[in-house]
Parts: sequence; C-alpha cells; structure tokens
Amino acid sequence: MFRRFILPAVLLLLVAGNSFAHCDSVNGPVITTAKAALDKGDVTPVLKWVAPEKEKEIRAAFQQALNVRKLTPEARELADNYFFETLVRVHREGEGAPYTGIKPAGYKVEEGIESADAAIDSGSLATAEAMLTRDMQSGLRARFAEVMAARKHANDSVEAGRHYVHAYVEFIHYVERLHESATTSAGHHAGESHEKSAEMHTPSS
Repeated sequence: MFRRFILPAVLLLLVAGNSFAHCDSVNGPVITTAKAALDKGDVTPVLKWVAPEKEKEIRAAFQQALNVRKLTPEARELADNYFFETLVRVHREGEGAPYTGIKPAGYKVEEGIESADAAIDSGSLATAEAMLTRDMQSGLRARFAEVMAARKHANDSVEAGRHYVHAYVEFIHYVERLHESATTSAGHHAGESHEKSAEMHTPSS
C-alpha cells in the first residue's frame, strides 16, 4: 500500500520539483535535441519542447541560426548559443520556471533526476523505485516520529508547545506535498505559488 502511494508521488516531485537545472543544461535533453536539429537543418524535433503558440517564434529563431552559422566558425558558435538560449527560455516559460542561463557541460544534476533518466534509458524502474521508496519512507517516518514525540509534551510549556506546532506543520505539509504530487499533473515546475498551502494548519493536542 505504501509503495503504491509513495512512488507516484516521488516521481512527480522529481519531474515537477527538481528539474529546474535539467532542461537548461548543455547535456540536457532540450539542448541535445537542438544540436541535432541544427546539424540536420530540421526544426521539427525541437518543437515538442515548446507550446503550440510558441512554435512560430522557435521556427524564426531556428532559421536565423541556420543563416548565421554558415558564415564562420565563430558565427556558428554564436548562432547555436543564441538558438539554445531562445529555445530553453521559451520552454521554461511554458513550464512556469524562470530562465537563469545555460548550465555548462559537466553540470551535475540532482541524484533523483539522474536516476529518473537512467530508468528511462535502461527501460527499468527497479533501481529508481528502490531508492525513492527508501528515501521517502525515511523522510515520512522521521517527521512522524518527531511530531509524536513533541505531542507528548505540547502542554508542558509555551516553548514545548511551539516545538510541537513546528513539528506538526512540517509533518502535515510533507504529507500534503506527497499527496498533491500523487494526485495532480506534473506539468509545471515547482516554484509556482500554491495559494491553498499558504494558510496555517491548527494542530489539536
């Protein structure tokens, strides 16, 4: 039961929460696709990374890059970088994430993203599932143990009560994030405002 709940939640958190640095790195899938498209002179493969209403902008940027990269080796590099930056910026805008520049080659992505990519490349979820289930069980159990221990002394003093409230809120929001990720689309990056999560929970002692 736990594994059926926790794994979808964690996979969605990986896609929606920690993928900020993945799609804007030189070795990431967006720029890798763009490099191949420029070499072949065919924009089609990169269009999947942007919304339909942004296709015209990307087609125009792609054609400009093709025209300029023919001039000199220096021009080719500038043209390619221009297109990479335009494509990544537009892609991230569509995902609700800010554009902060292109990450260099060798940039180390988060372990969760790396394991997710490895799962796709290998066609097996086994390694990623084991890692994610282990990590999330550990996080859930640690927070639960903390709130239960603090609850025993919640009424001993104001300080003890505040410690309980802190542990309570941490546990509740942790579970809330997992449940929300498991039951909603992962189409947007983390970092967007969630108005319904802003209100303070009131614990019962």
